[in-house]
Amino acid sequence: MLWIALHLPLLSLESFAATRVPQAAGASDEPSHAPPIALIDAHRIVSANDSAHALGVKSGLKRATALALAPHITLGQADAARDRQAMSSVAHAALAFTPSVTLEPWDDPTTAPHTVLLEVQASLRYFGGRDKLLRRLRAALAPLKHRVHCASAPTAQGAALLARLPEASEGRHAADPPTLKRMLNAAPVGLLGPGREHWEALQGMGLHTVADFRGLPRSGLARRFGEALLDELDRACGVRPDPRRWVSLPETFSSRLELFARADTTEQVLHGASILLARLVAWAGAQHAQVRRFTLHMQHEPRHRHGAHTPSDSTLEIALAEPSRDAAHLLVLLRERLAHLQLVAPTLELRLSCNDIARRAPPNAELFPTAKSEREGLTRLIERLQARLGCEQVQRLAPVADHRPECGSMLRPAEALVQPAPLPAGSRHLRSAPNGNAPAAGRQRPVWLLAEPQPLPEQQMRPLLDGRPLQLLCGPERIETGWWDTALAERDYFIAQAGDGALVWIYRARLPMSVSEHGQGWFLQGRFG
Repeated sequence: MLWIALHLPLLSLESFAATRVPQAAGASDEPSHAPPIALIDAHRIVSANDSAHALGVKSGLKRATALALAPHITLGQADAARDRQAMSSVAHAALAFTPSVTLEPWDDPTTAPHTVLLEVQASLRYFGGRDKLLRRLRAALAPLKHRVHCASAPTAQGAALLARLPEASEGRHAADPPTLKRMLNAAPVGLLGPGREHWEALQGMGLHTVADFRGLPRSGLARRFGEALLDELDRACGVRPDPRRWVSLPETFSSRLELFARADTTEQVLHGASILLARLVAWAGAQHAQVRRFTLHMQHEPRHRHGAHTPSDSTLEIALAEPSRDAAHLLVLLRERLAHLQLVAPTLELRLSCNDIARRAPPNAELFPTAKSEREGLTRLIERLQARLGCEQVQRLAPVADHRPECGSMLRPAEALVQPAPLPAGSRHLRSAPNGNAPAAGRQRPVWLLAEPQPLPEQQMRPLLDGRPLQLLCGPERIETGWWDTALAERDYFIAQAGDGALVWIYRARLPMSVSEHGQGWFLQGRFG
């Protein structure tokens, strides 16, 4: 077996930083320029970023002491539920590589896990080996914006311990049990969970590393420190069984983000929504599916609502013309919709939900553009236009089952699919296609039609265009329809050539005595490109 451990040492700080809108987050996201941030619990510092450490703020300090050292520090409340929600997205991203994913610790519901474990032995051949799998795994985790320490080992607990080593950011990998045992012997004994509880006693006895601890009699260690310390070490070395509870993927997606400060503009809302979209993409990737539709819920601040009739929340639903799992594309659509949304009140909490997905094969990488890739580009353009202008403002021509050219199409929203209606009884087309709707094979029709047929003068029974006679090249194509309404059409269509060589589409009344909706004689209906 081969286990990969993903340890997130700054999970609490990163999940809290995600709640801060750009106005409060500062101008730079670089660690060296990030504003000082710390989390408190029971009025004491439990975690701080590098900028806060540079000012002397560290874990264990009282809140008042931290403010005295760094007056401009941002203090947030530690929240295990918030951390668990952020951790679940990391687990969802891991589920795209193997179904065997578990969290560490998995048996303590009061503690937020900070390590994800993947059993990947059966996936190595598919992904091309451990190194390639790790590169793809890191790429999948990058949108979640977490610092990740990776390690691998033959046992789950062993990989988790290696990932928590201070120097594990470069990767610690044990290929076999002897190598794992050697690497664990050099680890500090405080790395073990129960070892942190007895840290002072272990230091007083001169037990600094796991090798020092392992050299003492087990019976005495069990009486002094309990069985938990030895049990964790045995599970890490593979001596004792290590049962795990696997992560189960929810059938529908729902994730919330409580903002640190109220969002007064849609751009601030978009910052928090981008975090939720990254989580949505991770969940969809675990489903091996693409998103058809998602909904953004914005909870407003009650004190700043304009009146009793102002809703407590706003809902924005995004429907895609083509299912997608591209976070950048989803963010663009959401940005376009939010740009036209007027917030009724400041937003305090965001929630993103999705229960409409499409399971399909992933797109193949293409060296040259194909019809499919060009169609996908057109679909995305239509989606952006609809998000910016509204669905009713982006229209397309849809075919209509009517042989009259001016009635053969109608405008519909670009996402609507118009099904041709059956022809009314009694309508006939002497050269209709076998299915009665599509043009017959080989028939030529112009793309550009005049808004109204243009009457043409005649000279010796020949139609004239711009004072010059037209030469009939093809025809007639006879149409007789429209008897059920006021636009009766009894026409013979011809393709003619003008004096300058251009091709035009003309018609005349079917019989000399028949009266059409435009009168008698020759008419210009369209031009060929």
